This record gives sequence, structure tokens and C-alpha cells, in this order.
Amino acid sequence: MHSFWYRANALLTFAVTILALMCAMASITDHLNVPQPQADVQVSNINWFRKQPNGNDEVSLTLTISADLQSTFTWNTKQVFVFLAAEYETPKNSLNQVSLWDGIIPSKDQAKFSIQTTNKYRFIDQGSNLRGKEFNLTLHWHVMPKTGRMFADKIVMPGFGLPQEYR
Repeated sequence: MHSFWYRANALLTFAVTILALMCAMASITDHLNVPQPQADVQVSNINWFRKQPNGNDEVSLTLTISADLQSTFTWNTKQVFVFLAAEYETPKNSLNQVSLWDGIIPSKDQAKFSIQTTNKYRFIDQGSNLRGKEFNLTLHWHVMPKTGRMFADKIVMPGFGLPQEYR
């Protein structure tokens, strides 16, 4: 006869194997979902555009952010982390990314939103590279599942520009 500990070990091993199999199946079903999120971001106002005492350019923007990320949610989604970044080129770097706003969407009900806000984080460039600069606003999102691999995507909105003179 097998001892109590031998039987308990066999039962625990079986339970963990079934749990791992269920987690793998949950993760695989996420690949069947093809999300089609929509977003629109507008710069409502340039509040100020100035040169800091250390020589860096700094901008404050009022943004209108409208997004529908409901299609990113499945039964395996825990939350979605979303952030808005300004992306532009400078002579030193081919890609500069400055995070302007972020948020966590905990449920599908809150995944469709429209807000008007100023940039949550400072829009600063090291140097005087922002005057007259064209930039893209990119809405990034990271889907964090309950089990499985996290995935990310983005929507790029081009055609934004800063003035030639400080305000």
C-alpha cells in the first residue's frame, strides 16, 4: 500500500498539471481575439511653450483623448495599461518618445472614454529642438492577461506641430 504522503503528492501533482493545462488553454484563446481599437487625439491648446533656464525646451498641452479599447478585452484580460506619447526626430536621435499621459483601464466598461486633460508628464526636450518641430501623438496600450503572455499595440496619429517662437 502507498503511504498518505505518496498519495497526497500524486494528487497535488495531478492538480498542478491540470491547472497548468487550463492556463495554457486560456492563453491560447486570447490569440483568437482580433482587437480593432479606435482612438483620436487632438491638441486643443498649447498652454505654454518656453525655454527653461538650463536651455531645454518645455511645452504644456491641453489634449482631448477619445478611445474605444473595448475590443482588447477578453474573458482573460485583467487590465489594460494605456499611455500617450509624443514622438519626434532630432539631429541626435532618430526617435524621441516623451510620455504625456497614462492610465490603467481595469474593466471593459471603462475602456471607452473621452477626456480633456493637460499633459500629465512634462514635455521637455534636451536642447532647443522643439521650436517648429513636427511630431506624432501615439496611443500605446499593453493588455495584461490573467494568465499568459502580455501583448502591446499602438495607434499613430501624425501631423502635429509646435510654433516657431516661444509663448
